[in-house]
Amino acid sequence: MRLLVDQNLASRVAELLRDAGHDAVHVRERGLQRAENDEILRLALDEPRVIVSEDTDFGALLTRSGAKAPSFVLVRAADPLTPEARAALIAAALPQIASELEAGCIAVLTRYRIRIRSLPIAREDSSSVRFRCLAEPTSL
Repeated sequence: MRLLVDQNLASRVAELLRDAGHDAVHVRERGLQRAENDEILRLALDEPRVIVSEDTDFGALLTRSGAKAPSFVLVRAADPLTPEARAALIAAALPQIASELEAGCIAVLTRYRIRIRSLPIAREDSSSVRFRCLAEPTSL
């Protein structure tokens, strides 16, 4: 899985995802640590990569634009997680949602659940929302 880790996640998350076998880069590695979201979206389309972030703006931008790509993984945690815990959460979810990410989706990850919304998103259509539980709650 080719991932683009956003600036609001530590660059250590990208390192740990690489260690787990994923092709992950942090926006800092591309000189985009201060880039606007539209520039990050363009990079994700150009390379092509799945954006991984805690910034909900990417979902809003994809919804408004009606875009089919790039896919976006939104990491949501009720309490602070270490970079190691974030990377473990992402790595655990990726095999379960790989086909949806390849097809184009927004995936929202929590410790115990994954919510998937296929792209493009029609504002009035909620039928494309699917939920999955992680196979086992993580000890993060």
